[in-house]
Amino acid sequence: MSQQQFEAAAVDGSSVSERIGGMQRVAVIAATVFGLVLVVHQLFNLRVGGLVLIEGRYLALLGGLFMAVAFLTFRINGSKEGAPSVLDWVLAGIALCATGYLVATAQRNLSEGWEYAAPETARYVAYVFFALVLEATRRAGGLVLFLIVTLFAFYPTFAGHVPDPFSGFQSSLSDALAYHVYSSEASFGIPMKAFGGVVIGFILFGAVLQRTGGGQFFNDLALSMVGGYRGGAAKVSIFASGFMGSMSGSVISNVLTTGAVSIPAMKRTGFSARTAAATEACASTGGVLMPPIMGATAFVMASFLSRPYIEIALAAAIPSLLFYFGLFAQIDSYSARRGLKGLARVDLPSLRGTLRDGWLYIGVFAVLIFMLVVLRRETSAPFVATALLLVVNQILPAHRLTLSRLGDMIVGVGQGLAELVAILLGVGLIVGSFSATGLAGTLVNELVFLAGDNTFVLLLMGALTAFIFGMGMTVTACYIFLAVVLAPALEQGGLNQLAVHLFILYWGMVSFITPPVALGAFAAAAMAGENAIKVGLEAMRLGGVIYIAPFFFVLNPALIGQAPAAEVVVALVSALTGVALISMALQGYVSLLGPLPSGLAGIGLRVLLFFGGLMFAMPHSDKLGGLGYLETAALGLALAALPLGLAYLAGKRAARPA
Repeated sequence: MSQQQFEAAAVDGSSVSERIGGMQRVAVIAATVFGLVLVVHQLFNLRVGGLVLIEGRYLALLGGLFMAVAFLTFRINGSKEGAPSVLDWVLAGIALCATGYLVATAQRNLSEGWEYAAPETARYVAYVFFALVLEATRRAGGLVLFLIVTLFAFYPTFAGHVPDPFSGFQSSLSDALAYHVYSSEASFGIPMKAFGGVVIGFILFGAVLQRTGGGQFFNDLALSMVGGYRGGAAKVSIFASGFMGSMSGSVISNVLTTGAVSIPAMKRTGFSARTAAATEACASTGGVLMPPIMGATAFVMASFLSRPYIEIALAAAIPSLLFYFGLFAQIDSYSARRGLKGLARVDLPSLRGTLRDGWLYIGVFAVLIFMLVVLRRETSAPFVATALLLVVNQILPAHRLTLSRLGDMIVGVGQGLAELVAILLGVGLIVGSFSATGLAGTLVNELVFLAGDNTFVLLLMGALTAFIFGMGMTVTACYIFLAVVLAPALEQGGLNQLAVHLFILYWGMVSFITPPVALGAFAAAAMAGENAIKVGLEAMRLGGVIYIAPFFFVLNPALIGQAPAAEVVVALVSALTGVALISMALQGYVSLLGPLPSGLAGIGLRVLLFFGGLMFAMPHSDKLGGLGYLETAALGLALAALPLGLAYLAGKRAARPA
């Protein structure tokens, strides 16, 4: 896993889609630069030439501009390959024209209430813009998301004919489409407001960090710290994929970048192809849940909850720690059981040399976190950090951007923003339909009624719903939909609001490693040359904590920091102990002690160890009997004592000389 390999595979190498040329490249770069300048002008309130944009005009200009870029990025079949056809250019042009009308009439729309009483010309433009949003969503989000968005987008036109509890206020087609386009509750509602406020800055920061050597630095840092220990290649994958996933917010792109290097390295050091692919899939999935960036979804969550982003990131820190600690413990147990070694010292970078060459990247992150935590400047923080990255890039000659690589970077940023905008505009139609028909409140009451005021049943229903919708939607799209429909029902059941939204986010992610969909696992399986279903099943075992951790923190808000400091510390220690025991039970080896027996006796001992871990990590809630930490720890220790003792004896026997 050399420095050159990683640079080519994951950080500085441009994807095929970024190496576009001709008018397509010029158009994407021009639109992206204009869009970023527009965002900086709006968010920093520069008022150049006395220009001030009202929010509706700003969002319409930003959304329409990047929707046009989406038509130049995605072909009619959803691929990024090949040059745009005449149809793609025509659709991009129509999108800009329709956007021009929305921008020019934004003030009239606001003052005259066009979402309820649009004039005739505005209704015709609404038809055109609505059709463009659906087509852009289909190209960028895929057929499944397109069908879901289309069904809900037209729902207001037949809501009165749907049986209870799904009936709602009905509108004509013309009124429904006008509401979707001109209302601040639909396409240009919360999803686009979050994008235009804070999301775009962090996406820019993540993209620039990856292409200016930051990704390589943090990979080399992980290599130098843990690469030499048993299972070192997999442990490096956990750190590197987690960090890259936090920046990109995309499970698939994370697998395809870091996996290109980590999967072969794991196979070379003794990991089976199945476990190597499953490890990469789990690590990449967890990255989207990991602060400080957490992809785009955390910023949408902050907008939904009207909370500072830093509160979301801090709340997500402990659940993310539990997931990665569980994955790390499983990899350590797997490596110990098979006698796997770490990477050879000659293949590892020096920790001192890595820090000497890249300490400036740590400084950039320190500035970012300082602005987020201390100054609470989440809107401007990523832009300041990005500017610092570009300065650092010119100081460090190994990663200095040339004009060609700068162009590739801008194209990559533009394509990523266009993809996200196309999806957010489409998901906004779903939100608009619930708002226009009043369905959200009806569904909340029905879900609570079906659960019979049983909080645990309501959580199981919520987990299943999130899992099903996560199969066909992107993480952000799934979260937005469920935040409107499901979250109020769970909150009405007496659960912590922030814990509920994180619960939905986690269960929306589960489908990336769970067959039959398991897109993250399947992408990693293709790179490892292994059966996709086998990789998916192995990923379920390695990522087992992701299935139970949401129940821990949603029933015990101390695990998201929503409690006094002393209780948070006790809850964290108990949960980490439980997660460690659960992980070792899944692998059949207790780290630092020894292996558990094989056969039926071993299965029984692993079951005891598993439930002992569950008791340690048990949520402490009045809803679950009100047991205290000491009681559950005592029960957990009683269950785990026999397997731990036998593992210790087995380890002592194995350590004796023959």
